[in-house]
Amino acid sequence: MSCNWGTELWDQFDNLEKHTSWGIDFLERYSKFVKERADIELSYAKQIRSLSKKYHPKRSRDDESRYTWCLAFSATLSQLSELAVQREELAENLNTQIVCELTRYTQEVKAERKTHFQDGRRTQQHIESSWKQLESSKRRYERDCKEAERAQQVSDRIDLDNKTDGEKRCSLKARQTAQQKKQAAEESRKDYVTSLNQFNQDQHQHYHTLVPVIYQRIQDMEERRIERICNAMRSSAEAERKVLPVASRCLDVMMDAAEGIQPRMDTQQVVEVYKSGFDPPGDVEFDDYSSTMRRSVSESSYLDNRMEGRRHSRKLWPFIRKNKLLTLLSSPRQPPPPPPTSPSPGGVANSPQSPPPPSREPIAQRLNDLMSSGSRTRKQCLRSLKRGGSGPADCSHLPPEQRRKKLQTRINNMNEEIQREREQRDALLKMREVYERNPQMGDAGSLEPRLEEVKQSLQRLEEELRRNQAWLLEADSKACDLSSRRQSGGCGLNSQVDTPGSSSLKQLEDRSPASRESPDGSYTEDHSAELQFKSRSSEFDDDFEDEEPLPSIGTCKSLYPFQGQNEGTLSMVEGELLSVVEEDKGDGWTRVRRNLEEEGYVPTSYIKVFLDSSAKGAMTYI
Repeated sequence: MSCNWGTELWDQFDNLEKHTSWGIDFLERYSKFVKERADIELSYAKQIRSLSKKYHPKRSRDDESRYTWCLAFSATLSQLSELAVQREELAENLNTQIVCELTRYTQEVKAERKTHFQDGRRTQQHIESSWKQLESSKRRYERDCKEAERAQQVSDRIDLDNKTDGEKRCSLKARQTAQQKKQAAEESRKDYVTSLNQFNQDQHQHYHTLVPVIYQRIQDMEERRIERICNAMRSSAEAERKVLPVASRCLDVMMDAAEGIQPRMDTQQVVEVYKSGFDPPGDVEFDDYSSTMRRSVSESSYLDNRMEGRRHSRKLWPFIRKNKLLTLLSSPRQPPPPPPTSPSPGGVANSPQSPPPPSREPIAQRLNDLMSSGSRTRKQCLRSLKRGGSGPADCSHLPPEQRRKKLQTRINNMNEEIQREREQRDALLKMREVYERNPQMGDAGSLEPRLEEVKQSLQRLEEELRRNQAWLLEADSKACDLSSRRQSGGCGLNSQVDTPGSSSLKQLEDRSPASRESPDGSYTEDHSAELQFKSRSSEFDDDFEDEEPLPSIGTCKSLYPFQGQNEGTLSMVEGELLSVVEEDKGDGWTRVRRNLEEEGYVPTSYIKVFLDSSAKGAMTYI
């Protein structure tokens, strides 16, 4: 079957013009489609990256790297970012390889189409002009033939009526006119024949030479356009196929991360993180109300008027020993020392620099509010009672297991620092040897200050390492003692046959009054209650450790020097600038901060406070 447009579509010039125009419109539409798809890919990649960034941890936390489910989620977010990168690459390939090429080709095919159809119109105009000339010569020939025939008829009629001399003269004139008309008709006939031959020649050339050539060019142009669309679609699919292996690898990593989640390991890790190492509380002792009280309570103790209610409510644990919570509740909530009469150091020497013994009455209301509030309110209360300064260097304020882990982490970090310092020292020694062998490369003496600095740093780190290792051995020994006592206590309980009440009553009778009184004058029931308090207080300590430092609301300048001797207070020198963290609540103390690690209370009368305007507005609103 022939598919030549020049022979099959020789009379469809207008339809071919419409078809090629529609083909170029389709090319532009497909180019616009690819561009919009690239924009969608870019938008999708941007949203995926924003989503991954939104749910990534804002800062490094131990919890994020400790549990397998957190690690799996982090790996999933990372792979989502990689998928976003692949989508961006796909969009870039679509724009550069398809959209730009199609836009350029569209302009080219438009210009080529315009040229071809201009040639086609010129050939049509030429054949139409030849046809018009043929029609004109044909009409002239027809007219001349009719006039010659009429003149001949007139001449013949005059010849028949020729009788007089006048009529003879008219007959001669009519014959001459008929002869002229006949000659004009003959000339018109020759012109018509010439025009007819020329038109036939032009028409043959038009339909058998010019039109096939022009239409063939248009057909080639259309085939190239279709082929270009085919290549664009193939390039689009190929560009997307290139990102599929990477996307498949990302999905495989996500699957591996999900399969790597180990619930049992995570639950064991919770034990490792939060295990305190304390023994569980023992049995509650029997309270013998029939016997006379054999102890005396100091009137300065806070427990004198709340012992009965506390026995029934079993809220003994916060008062068994001095701990972080009790210290925070009691210090420095006492009247601050009066300002010295003289701002000089001599005038302050004899002035009271430490607060008087704390009064226990304000603690009652505060602790009752703390115990009766919910967990969230309790946390806010503890945050408001938090004091500045870090814990002891040996981490003795932490539970046994937490202390061991803290010290072990510190030792590991010190070992890494020591290794880095040693590598730096070895590098400096090698450099010094090179300088000594080749003085032109540098001065070996210039390295001595740096070597001495590294050696001093190594000595300091090694001393700290030995000290922390000693603390770790101490913590290990205490943990072993607790474990052995727990095991021995368990065996004793299994061997007993008495009822819990009789056992508690026996222990109550065996204990002396002096053994039930704590060193600070408060009354303690037994060792199990003390251990119970340790476990409960560790929870509050964890709340303190996890809190972020409070923002600064202003600055202050010390008017007099102050020596803070109690826990919770902060020493300062005269003229020192500090940050205000909390205003005076009416008790004469203001909470200040020297840096991110030193924080505490100072007497309000010893400083001059400058609050920020935004902080004043916030306090007024509150």
